Amino acid sequence: MTNTQLMPTQISVEPKIANSNFCGEFGEWMWRGWKIRYAYINNPKSPVPVLLVHGFGGSIRHWRQNISELAKYHSVYAVDLLGFGASDKPVTPYTIKLWVEQIHEFWQTFVRIPIVLVGNSIGSLTCLQAAATYPEMVRGVAMISLPDMSEQNIKSNSLRFLQDKIVGVLTLPIVLKPLFFLLRQPRIVKRWASFAYACKEAVTEELLEILMTPAREQGAVHAFCAILKSMMSKDFSPCIRSIVTDLKLPSLLMWGREDRMIPLSLAHSLLKLNPQLQLVELENAGHCAHDECPERVNFELLYWIRNQVLAPA
Repeated sequence: MTNTQLMPTQISVEPKIANSNFCGEFGEWMWRGWKIRYAYINNPKSPVPVLLVHGFGGSIRHWRQNISELAKYHSVYAVDLLGFGASDKPVTPYTIKLWVEQIHEFWQTFVRIPIVLVGNSIGSLTCLQAAATYPEMVRGVAMISLPDMSEQNIKSNSLRFLQDKIVGVLTLPIVLKPLFFLLRQPRIVKRWASFAYACKEAVTEELLEILMTPAREQGAVHAFCAILKSMMSKDFSPCIRSIVTDLKLPSLLMWGREDRMIPLSLAHSLLKLNPQLQLVELENAGHCAHDECPERVNFELLYWIRNQVLAPA
């Protein structure tokens, strides 16, 4: 097996969701006893491979408008994080660190040469932590809407006690399970997508099917409860500001100006922490700019890789 090729025995059947934009291969990889779905397109002329990591509620399919275009110049990999997409959905403590370990071991198994990490939302947070934890793995990291999910500094003991009690109630299975079945209803998914996306035209039936399909799989409700409970824990996420400050590799932020989930002001505050960090603001785009304005995102990614990641070498 070469650095940019996968073993044919690990290629699985095509997933059920049709997608005319993707022309690569899908595979299943057993990681720590769990099935992980991945996709790839090998480009023999690739100067550096690219690995795409989706956000909360997303999957490989959320990169449907990016993979093939990026693969014209690079070998491209995409992976469904544990608990999402077509990967297994176990009941386990979910943390950014767990997904970082998944990404790192995937890289050790299939790639083995330094890569460019590209993430969206929680995927961008995973990529950032992976770059900090395993710098030998990464030549550059691009983050599309980077959330700050670290615990807020609540000095008052009474306020902290109240917060813990509220979180405790919200994470009870008796609350989360009905919430899951409500949130996966088509009208609710469409409303959520319309909030995440700035352009109504981007909220298509294909997109809704991509978002809803994983929620119908075995174990989805239990994984949802476990993930939501973990996300409210103080151990779920690292402090991104300290990581950004210490980053010593090409780093790119891409942000939709109409992002209603994570305000653009966060990006500007992060720019002050590290001169290596660059920002591209995307007009008429929301939280999932890679899917909402893929032509611009693909262009900016390729330009940045060519001029910032590869040029110094």
